Amino acid sequence: MSEITINLPEEIFSARRLAFEEFVQDMRLAAAIYWYQKGEISQEKAAQVAGLNRRDFLASLAREKIDVFNVDFNDLQKELELG
Repeated sequence: MSEITINLPEEIFSARRLAFEEFVQDMRLAAAIYWYQKGEISQEKAAQVAGLNRRDFLASLAREKIDVFNVDFNDLQKELELG
């Protein structure tokens, strides 16, 4: 797994009122949701980015009131062919 280092001001942690580990998880989930909404990654890849299984990622989408069924019909066709 690759690792990324991001320098952030200390104030961001107190502003968000999250522990460091929670902040990191929140950033991973935010990135995963953003890329998923834009159609850049699949649900499976988004779940991996978020550090979740697919079911928990779908539950996160539902909690954030984000459409779970962001379907790209080309991707759907590929999945049906695999299936």
